[in-house]
Amino acid sequence: MSDLQLSLIGLGILLVGGVFAYNKWQERKHRQLAERVFRSEHPDVLLGRKTDAAQDAEGGRIEPVMPPGQDKEAEAVAGLPAAAAPDGDVPELPAEPPEALADPAIDCIVRFESAEPIGGAYLWQAQQQAMGKLARPLAWSGLSERSGAWERLTANGAGDYRRLRAALQLADRRGPLTDSELTVFLNGMQRLADEFLAVADLPVRNEVLARAAEIDRFCAGVDIQIGVNVVATGAPFPGTKLRGLAEAAGLVLREDGMFHAADDAGATLFTLSNLEAAAFVAEDIKTLATHGVTLTLDVPRVADGPRVYDRMIALAKQLAIGLGGALVDDNRAPLVESALDVIHDKIVEIGQRMTSQGLTAGSTQALRLFS
Repeated sequence: MSDLQLSLIGLGILLVGGVFAYNKWQERKHRQLAERVFRSEHPDVLLGRKTDAAQDAEGGRIEPVMPPGQDKEAEAVAGLPAAAAPDGDVPELPAEPPEALADPAIDCIVRFESAEPIGGAYLWQAQQQAMGKLARPLAWSGLSERSGAWERLTANGAGDYRRLRAALQLADRRGPLTDSELTVFLNGMQRLADEFLAVADLPVRNEVLARAAEIDRFCAGVDIQIGVNVVATGAPFPGTKLRGLAEAAGLVLREDGMFHAADDAGATLFTLSNLEAAAFVAEDIKTLATHGVTLTLDVPRVADGPRVYDRMIALAKQLAIGLGGALVDDNRAPLVESALDVIHDKIVEIGQRMTSQGLTAGSTQALRLFS
């Protein structure tokens, strides 16, 4: 052989050896990452605990238990960098994101960790391709390499992350997470892990589905909407007078065609809608006449439901007097005081049942579950 051939052979051997060594180094690095992810002791967030009262009432059935619903969104999104302790030590980074970003009580959370930083915008685009067909709310959060705080991933985010969490909501008013939806989610997470050379700590399928079904059963038992009607006993209600009474009571006509009573933050407490098919439209209300209106309270979505209900009934009575109508139920049966008291007591009961399971009516958790 010529010197050139020998040199080429030697160079080829060096290249093959280099590739082999690099692959072994990458394999070792990702094996260490996987061991770090999977050896951690994290509780089974899909199983909740049950109160003694719930155990006695349900004869052993496990009800979901959720931490008190507090709106921590502003605190979570703020994501301030870790400050140094008085002695100069930097405090340990938070192990998990706050509940406003990933709530173990109502979300299926997958831990997604990589040895190398992943661009948030790049990951967002990839997860849209992998799981874009999911109709369930799916939220991504990552521990920022820059600030050291957990933050929500968005399409326009510019952060880099090694530690991420994907949180898929387990239930809402459409029902529990289905097997096919979970399959799309888990397959998508594995696809992303393969694409980014990351580790995805996937949960046990049957446990996730059982948890979703349990949450849905509990929510179905407290998912109550109270509606009372004020119907005309003579001439139809004129739109201008109806609007005047509603606005005098603090209600505002919104684009959905209903008058809304809202709290200081703008969240709806109850609504006033047309009993007939036509929605209320600001431009048409001067010429509108209707034979009735409906006031509706969505009980699990409203804090202090009994107080809000009393306010709603007070307005219904004012409308009945001012417009010349009668207060009736959906069957057009008169709503007397004793019937109204029964409804009030039912709202109190619903609130107590929710609170006993750690779910507060009107909280961020409740707004997510009852949507």
